[in-house]
Amino acid sequence: MPENFSGILVFVIVLVVIIAGVLIYVGSRVPKEDQDPLQARLTEFTQRGEAVSLEQIEMSQSFQERVVYPILKQFGEMATRFTPQNALQEITRKLEMSGKAGWIDAPMFLALRFVAAFIFGVIAFLAFTFTIVKQPFSTAVLYSLIAVGIGFFFPQLWLDGEIQKRQKEVQKAMPDALDLLTICVEAGLGFDSAMSNVAEKWDNELSLAFARAIREIQLGKVRRDALRSMADRIDLPELTSFVAAVVQSEQLGVSMSKILRIQADQMRMRRRQIAEELAHQAPVKMLLPMVGFIFPSIFIVLMTPAVMRIMKVEVFQ
Repeated sequence: MPENFSGILVFVIVLVVIIAGVLIYVGSRVPKEDQDPLQARLTEFTQRGEAVSLEQIEMSQSFQERVVYPILKQFGEMATRFTPQNALQEITRKLEMSGKAGWIDAPMFLALRFVAAFIFGVIAFLAFTFTIVKQPFSTAVLYSLIAVGIGFFFPQLWLDGEIQKRQKEVQKAMPDALDLLTICVEAGLGFDSAMSNVAEKWDNELSLAFARAIREIQLGKVRRDALRSMADRIDLPELTSFVAAVVQSEQLGVSMSKILRIQADQMRMRRRQIAEELAHQAPVKMLLPMVGFIFPSIFIVLMTPAVMRIMKVEVFQ
């Protein structure tokens, strides 16, 4: 039974990794919401001066664009009819926080969750029914239900991981970005121009957030509203505190360069505190590999001679 269980565990881990890669690939190939593939290809053929029919334009698309994405979209729209509006708004908010809202929307993400659950369940049932890890029918059904639950929650776990990854990247880049903002403002540039310089200098999540805020300001949005929207899209306490300080300095007429310098010092101190906290967690994290790998090796090296001597004595007796 332990051998069967270990084999089943290894098979499930390999299966989850493979399906995870497939889902991430499919999700990354989802076209952006504001892009119509047919319209783009029609424009392309029009610019070339070629006379083509709509059927030829549609057939020139890939199989995913013609079949997979429309099916997922229809399935997602059908699933949204039975999904509470609050849940859809929460999915949309998390997509914004993860930075993936440009190429996938809430209905499509919901459809991916159901498709992932179906794929996980079918593959698990086939694996536990017709492969070397064959199990009784009731056990196979039980494992399949567990796989369905894993498949349904896997996209959500992936999305939460992307949110944390983006927040860590923004948190890491904030002290240097605020230093550059301070230098630009003290040199005589306005705050908007300083944010534009930061967005042009780096290529990370914080610079992309700054660039989007600048575009919103250029389109007529009030600066404080654009900054607050930027903070809400990332939902990082450090960035929220920075935006609140900037908005407050704008309202009270406080020197922007002084506020930016204070915020840069605080962010640098916060980054140092996070590094110290991670350093203090290192011994605890090292305990598991030490107990699982290093201590058994030491026991083998120390105990093997004694065990061999005891066995030798017993043999002679």
